[in-house]
Formats: sequence, structure tokens, C-alpha cells
Amino acid sequence: MKSVAEQKTLALNGDEAVAYAVKQSDVDVVAAYPITPQTIIVERFSEYVANGEVETAFVCTESEHSALTACLAASLTGARTFTASASAGLALMHEMLFVTSGCRAPVVMAIANRALSAPINIHGDQSDTMAQRDSGWIQIYAENAQEVYDSVIQAFRIAEHPEVLLPAMVCLDGFQLSHSVENVNVLPDDVVKKFVGVRQFPLVLTHEGKLAPLKLDPENPMTMGPLAFPNYYFEFKRQQEEAMKNALRVIREVHDEYAKISGRSYGDGLLDPYFLEDAEIAIVCLGSTAGTVKTVVDELRAEGIKAGLLRMRTFRPLPVDGIREALKHVKAVAVMDKSMSFGGFGGAVFHEVRHALYDLDKKPLVVNYIYGLGGRDTSPMQIREIYKDLQEIVAKKRVETPVKYVGLRE
Repeated sequence: MKSVAEQKTLALNGDEAVAYAVKQSDVDVVAAYPITPQTIIVERFSEYVANGEVETAFVCTESEHSALTACLAASLTGARTFTASASAGLALMHEMLFVTSGCRAPVVMAIANRALSAPINIHGDQSDTMAQRDSGWIQIYAENAQEVYDSVIQAFRIAEHPEVLLPAMVCLDGFQLSHSVENVNVLPDDVVKKFVGVRQFPLVLTHEGKLAPLKLDPENPMTMGPLAFPNYYFEFKRQQEEAMKNALRVIREVHDEYAKISGRSYGDGLLDPYFLEDAEIAIVCLGSTAGTVKTVVDELRAEGIKAGLLRMRTFRPLPVDGIREALKHVKAVAVMDKSMSFGGFGGAVFHEVRHALYDLDKKPLVVNYIYGLGGRDTSPMQIREIYKDLQEIVAKKRVETPVKYVGLRE
């Protein structure tokens, strides 16, 4: 029996791919405030609302803080909710990001990654989402517009899973993905609606001592987001951490189930390796940069160089075991960061990957490359130079400069 659904191909940019996926996902409430390079998402979805193509309540708010607050409130009543943001808009949501994850509200948000001021810059890097990595949100980074579409649909299933109940953000590189048109294969509306399904609610004990679905309902009064002093606050945070661990399994399961209806998969859903099985040198990166790296890997392989790539599809939760297994045999690893961690020892992705490898008996040499800040282009030639550096590190058997900058005038 054929399981992959018939699909049609549309010419969509990354933002339009987000809006189309949300349109098909039977969303009850969208509240958003437009900000470049996310604006197209809100524009397209508002057209769907105006044309009567969706039965979604669209809330125009006066700020991103209000947009997420509206989504949180709607989600707690049981609604499926979505918003989108970027850069300073995401920073303005900072308080509500923690409130949303703490309330276990499965809001889905698309982030068109963009640099943060100052100086003012509207182009893409990943400083905005890396600054929110400890806010309790699942973070999925897409390589192209097709994966953006697929990931948004999967994100609703992941976030709303009763063993997860955490908000999720799908990240797409600003302008490289948000504004670049690609062929995107889309599933029929009814197939997506069936895959996403109806939101399920775990049963919890109410104030009245009876079991009721976990949502705000006048028929079953309960409190969400209450005051929690030192006697209980710690336990709430520990439960969020356990939910993140559960998300590792749920992300894989949802990814695999989606692959059966779409014919598309991305590694195991958490990590997407490319020519890594016998690689001696490898790059680790997130997002659209992986496409450029793959081109260079193909060239190097044709030249007999055992180069590979490990693309991290999820950064939160961090697939620690998968990273260790994927890189344990590699001699030298370059970790690419599209953001800065000022005053730290390299970028955030470098911190995490190097730390994950630390306990291996035999571990690769690891070096960090900061690149692409404020939308600066990173060329295949620069990627080639990174692989050349790795070959020299292998030959010398040591890393002389742990943190380097790509394409920077100094």
C-alpha cells in the first residue's frame, strides 16, 4: 500500500512556506506583530484569514510582548496557537518566553533569524535565538524552505505531545531562507490536518479533587502560572527539564511518522549527518549554511579527502548522545557559530558540542569558527579554508587557536 501522499510543488520563500504550513495545521489563534524579515509570514497568513481560507482568530497586537501574551492565554484555554518573530521582537518577548514554557503552553513560533542591535542591522545571524536558548523552548533549525514547511507541521505535534507540553520555535535564516524562493512540495490539506490531529490534554487533579483536562475551563476551575516560592519553584523547573528529555524521543517519533506520509526525512530528526560515517575531518553547523558545506564536502570527496558534515537540526533539546556517537571517530571537528558569546570561550554551539565530547575516552580535536554576523556572506572558498585548517590540525595533532573568525577584517 502506498503511504507517501500525492503532493504539489509550489514556488515559496521560507516565510511563505511557514504561512502555508500554519494554514494547513488547523490553528485556532494567531497573534503577531510584524518585524523584518518575518513580516511576510504575518502578511500571507492575514490574507488567508481575510479570504476566509482558514477559521483562525487573527489578533493584531501592539508589540511582540503582547503577541506572545495573547498566544499564551489562548493556548492555556486549549487553543492551538502560533506566532512569529525575529531579532529585537524576540528580545522583547524575553519575559514571556519563560512564562510560556513555565506554563507548559505548546505555542509554536517561527523565527526568521536576524542580528540584534547595535549597530542596527536587519540581516541574518542567529544571535536572537541563541540568546534565548535557556528559555525552555524547543529549537529546530531548518536548512531550506522545504524543511521549514515540514518542520512547522511537525512542531505542533511535538509541542502538544502530552509528555512534552513545551513551546517550540522553528528557526529559518533571515533573508537566506525567509526571502529566497524555492520549490516546496506541499501535502494535501486533509493529510496535514489528519497528521497534526486534534490537540490532546493530559488529565490532572483539580482544586475540587477531580480529574480534568489540563486547560482553563470554567467547568473545571484550576490555576496556571501561580506564585511558587522556594518550597515548590525548583520542582517546576525540574519537570520542565524532564519534558525536554522526553522531547528527544518525541521529535524522532514525529519526524519518522511524517517521513512516511511525505517521503522526506532529515537524519533522525535531531541530527542530520552528511558523509560522516568514515569522515576524518568534519564541520558542525546549524541552518542554511549546511547547504554550502555539503557542496564543498562533495568537492573534497571527489578529491579523495574524507570530509563530512554534522548538521544539528535541534539545538534544544541538545542531542548529546547523538553528537558523541556521530563524532567519536572523527579526528578534527570545526564548530561553526553564527552568533557571539561575548566574553566567553567561543560561540554557544561550540560550547555545547565541545562539552558533549569532553567525556569520551577518545575525542576529536575541536575548533570554533565565528562567521556570518549581520548577514555577511560565507563562501564555499571560506568553507574550503576551514577544512584545510582541519587537515593541518590533524597533522599537528593539536589546536593552536581554538576560536577563529571567518571573513572578518582585522
